[in-house]
Amino acid sequence: MFKKVLIANRGEIALRIIRACKELGIETVSVHSTADANSLHVRFADQSICIGPPQARDSYLNVPNLMSALEISGADALHPGYGFLAENAEFCEDVIAAGVTFIGPTPDQIRNMGDKATAKATVRKAGTPLVPGSPDILSGPDEGIAIGNEVGYPVLLKASAGGGGKGMKLARTAAELPGAFQLASAEAQACFGNGDLYLEKFVVKPRHIEVQILGDKFGNVVHLGERECSLQRRHQKVLEEAPSPLVDADMRAQLGEAAVSAAKAIGYSSAGTVEFLADKDKKFYFIEMNTRIQVEHPITEMITGIDLVKQMILSAAGEPLPWTQDEIRFEGHAIECRINAEDPFTFAPSPGLITGYHQPGGLGVRVDTWVHDRAQVLPFYDSLIAKLIVVGANRDEAVKRMRWALDQFVVEGVRTTVPFHREVLRDPEFLSGDFDTAYIERFLERRAANAPASALV
Repeated sequence: MFKKVLIANRGEIALRIIRACKELGIETVSVHSTADANSLHVRFADQSICIGPPQARDSYLNVPNLMSALEISGADALHPGYGFLAENAEFCEDVIAAGVTFIGPTPDQIRNMGDKATAKATVRKAGTPLVPGSPDILSGPDEGIAIGNEVGYPVLLKASAGGGGKGMKLARTAAELPGAFQLASAEAQACFGNGDLYLEKFVVKPRHIEVQILGDKFGNVVHLGERECSLQRRHQKVLEEAPSPLVDADMRAQLGEAAVSAAKAIGYSSAGTVEFLADKDKKFYFIEMNTRIQVEHPITEMITGIDLVKQMILSAAGEPLPWTQDEIRFEGHAIECRINAEDPFTFAPSPGLITGYHQPGGLGVRVDTWVHDRAQVLPFYDSLIAKLIVVGANRDEAVKRMRWALDQFVVEGVRTTVPFHREVLRDPEFLSGDFDTAYIERFLERRAANAPASALV
């Protein structure tokens, strides 16, 4: 087992990794920007090292500074968390070249799934269902038009090297495709340094379903069920639940088999997530694989009782998975609300000083956060301040528990998305379980239509 782990991240995920290391008896090293000097992940680690100024590019994305910190610390392993450099194959290679274990997949595994076109080609060979579209990167708009005519419009143009909705444009007709191609390619080049695109048929009223998998260095891979991630705004998730209201036992088995096959196709050896789009007829299609721990991993932990971060560390240390697929059990229903420092309905950022803070508790309630009273929400980083997670015996109980937990959540000094979640948890469409990735747009439109004129001023 490792003696000391350096955590190349910040905020709640850094604290989450510290907790897992403490339970395994491993010392921890936090890195931090000058702006994060007084953060909780610095306070609770055994050692901390400053790696640069507030801007992420000068600190948490500064590979030379991180490698220097790794050398100074004497750590024998590094956990990247999520975001920043978590899926950067070159950084992973640098860590390994320094004689340090990267707690995550190998550089080749990151590359194979990080490039969307390569990932599609890989899982196609494994028999994983794919959205109809281009077999490879598009040579240009003319090829896109030809494939669109074959699979049927509307189609999506998507960046091969990216995610998060960047470099993604919808073309409803062949006439729209050249303009959409130009815009998507330019955005992809600006965001990822790579303007390559591929094309997929646009699935009408899609659900975003993802499957958590775990692998080890002995070729074993298991799945831990699915998560419903359809509540998104601008392709960013805001609320997740497990299991999905759409998925029954047969579909779960099929999803799990497809996810495990995709992971085994690259010999995957860590925690990862295989993401699918599903239609109303429960047909599902592979869209991508995230080769890291996910923000929403706690809901899977709550219904399986498995600590995903600890298992990542154990797998990286060469331990085999302690269970087979038929030994994994699912119990209850979990929901996660992402609490962001944003206006609850316009989603404009709201950085500033937190002047009052009280988080909910009680049976079946969990809060993963870096926040405390007098904490400063900085404008340099992601606006996530807490993840509120509940688990109940079923979806109805989980919804009621989440409502009460949200009513207890107090954050003063900055605006947060708590009021947004309170309304969603009482919205008939959400409660029905019959929704898709456009739900939030419809929810906000209904809300604006029903609001009194004074509320819109």
